[in-house]
Amino acid sequence: MPNLTAGLTLPALLVTDRLPAVRSAMIAHTLDALVVSERSNIRWLTGFRGSSGVVLVTAEDLVVFTDGRYTQQAPLELAAAQCPGRVERSSALERDVAAQLKSTMTVGLESRAVRWAELLRWEQVLPSPPVPVPSLIEELRAVKDEAELARIGAAAAIADQALAQCLEHLVGGTSERDFAERLNDRMRALGANGPAYETIVASGPNAAHPHARPSDRAFCDGDLVIVDVGAVVDGYRSDMTRTFVIGNEPVGQTRQLLEVVIAAQKAGLATVAPGCEARAVDRACRQVIDEAGFGELFAHGTGHGVGLDIHELPSINHASAAILQPGSVLTVEPGVYLPSVGGVRVEDLVVVTETGCRPLTFSPQPSYEPEF
Repeated sequence: MPNLTAGLTLPALLVTDRLPAVRSAMIAHTLDALVVSERSNIRWLTGFRGSSGVVLVTAEDLVVFTDGRYTQQAPLELAAAQCPGRVERSSALERDVAAQLKSTMTVGLESRAVRWAELLRWEQVLPSPPVPVPSLIEELRAVKDEAELARIGAAAAIADQALAQCLEHLVGGTSERDFAERLNDRMRALGANGPAYETIVASGPNAAHPHARPSDRAFCDGDLVIVDVGAVVDGYRSDMTRTFVIGNEPVGQTRQLLEVVIAAQKAGLATVAPGCEARAVDRACRQVIDEAGFGELFAHGTGHGVGLDIHELPSINHASAAILQPGSVLTVEPGVYLPSVGGVRVEDLVVVTETGCRPLTFSPQPSYEPEF
């Protein structure tokens, strides 16, 4: 079994251009300083992969504050990523960050990452009340560079190959848990760091739950089986879903569900383009499902961005005002779920291009002969 990452040369992940972009965004938010505490944001901005620390960004400086476990690792990772910053050892992050600030500074905190107890500590030491900043870096992360796309593409290729190598076990008698574990093992054998999230294998009635966990239920003839699988390569993730039928051709409502969801996904993918509103992709998928009479059974958004995290910007749902840009990586994953019966979801990962989008996942969705 070939390791798909063995001998694969991935472009260096360099962060050189990211600090100027963050500083420009800080100006737009009228911030003199920004404290970055969300782990994926720290890695994206600096290259530092440790589990503890924060980053202080000002107009003149970037400082990574971390504890003694990482004072040797962090400078090496910043240098490898060409991050123009420095590392400070800290045993009291809030106090040490505040010591670097002037009394007139307006300081932003990442409101999605700071817990209540942390906020209280920050309020005690900062020169002025902190400003909540919900998604400044996340918005910049939504557009991937070539090095990021290479890693996401490699992760997607591994998930494609792992699924192909496991299809022989997609038969009656195999349990959901066994199939999920086989997928996870194959992804690691093919060079993944691991699964991108808890692999979903849901059969029969369990497939009516969009985020069902694999159980000991065995596949039975006629079951719809949702397989939602992704891999991680050097921190970057992939995401894909296929729906299968066990043992025989789908008939009746099972066939109708498959046809409707496949058509809905095709409509959504055809909508993805630069300058398109994310909500338009959701609307395109939802219209097909609504017209088929299953609208109330499509109970989640159409997709999401993917990168260092499995759920990133842009969000693809009815309320999203995001504008798709070249380099954005996102899923298109409509689904219909019948309580106590089963469900269908089909998901692909695509990158927005200058003219539309190109796929990153290539596993074929099973096609079924038409009924006569």
